Amino acid sequence: MKICICGGGNIGHVVAGFVAAQNKYEVCIFTQRPEQWSNDLVIDAPNETTYSGHLNGIYSDAKQAVSDADIVLLCLPGYAIRNTLLKIKDDLKPNAAVGSVVSSTGFFFQAMELLSSKQVLFGFQRVPFISRVIEYGHRARLMGYKDCLHMAVEHTEHPEQIRDVLADMLQTPIQLLDSYYEVSISNSNPLLHPSRLYSLWKDWIEGDSYSRIPLFYEEWTEEAAQLYIDMDNEMHDLLRLLPVKDGSIPTVLQYYESTDAVSLASKLRSIEAFKGIKAPMIEVEGGFIPDFNSRYFTWDFPYGLSIVRELTHKYNVPSPTIDRIYDWGMKMINKQNEARG
Repeated sequence: MKICICGGGNIGHVVAGFVAAQNKYEVCIFTQRPEQWSNDLVIDAPNETTYSGHLNGIYSDAKQAVSDADIVLLCLPGYAIRNTLLKIKDDLKPNAAVGSVVSSTGFFFQAMELLSSKQVLFGFQRVPFISRVIEYGHRARLMGYKDCLHMAVEHTEHPEQIRDVLADMLQTPIQLLDSYYEVSISNSNPLLHPSRLYSLWKDWIEGDSYSRIPLFYEEWTEEAAQLYIDMDNEMHDLLRLLPVKDGSIPTVLQYYESTDAVSLASKLRSIEAFKGIKAPMIEVEGGFIPDFNSRYFTWDFPYGLSIVRELTHKYNVPSPTIDRIYDWGMKMINKQNEARG
């Protein structure tokens, strides 16, 4: 079976190397920078485990990448999904399954608009691995696994077939969900990151600087945890109006096995795979300032939180915390863009 991984970021590296290392699939990469890739990809995993995967092709040309692929898996940020679908749509095999490694950045909405109504679509609720690139195109680190993945499949009468293939590829059990809404609306990164960013820098004004860079998770505060809970409550008010099975998207307190802001903050500070991750900042004369061009901003506000916010407005669900944090984040991003000209 031939697998095409679209995207050369953290998760793209790890998924490509992990799947290729099993020697059961032909894996190729569709990337804008093929010249920087090696055909042999090394993945460092927990417990001193190393996976070595051979890639069968590394392409910047869409036709070469996807024309014979059985599965096309997008490992891309939200802003890249639409353009990538436009590039590949005319070269896809009619029976190829096209999916996204995480669906909360609008994959299903855009794929249903752009691709054939007969194209099998799939998408995950959360990414399968916590991943970091060590050396671009050569080596990456698999920092954490998931015990179980949740996935939605559309445009097929036999979703279990694609489920079983992907479970084997990722060596992780997968539970099928009933609706693509259940993976498209997420209380993971689209709520997690903005709640912390807002708590850190809601009072920042141009000219301010900080003496140090805080750890993003290990110094998680109760204020950030309460904002996260409040946004999650608003999101779950929305879910009650959508064709979503009750319980298919656990609350953040359920997911992190917590009871309140105090225990949630403690839980987030203790997660091993999150340790050492710093808040997105850049150094300037006199200290550090927030990096409003980091993916924490440019991915999670306009291509993550925005989806939840748009739906709360569409269905007239009050979402004061989501609105406040979204408006602040977009203001910071737009101000930075204006400053760059």
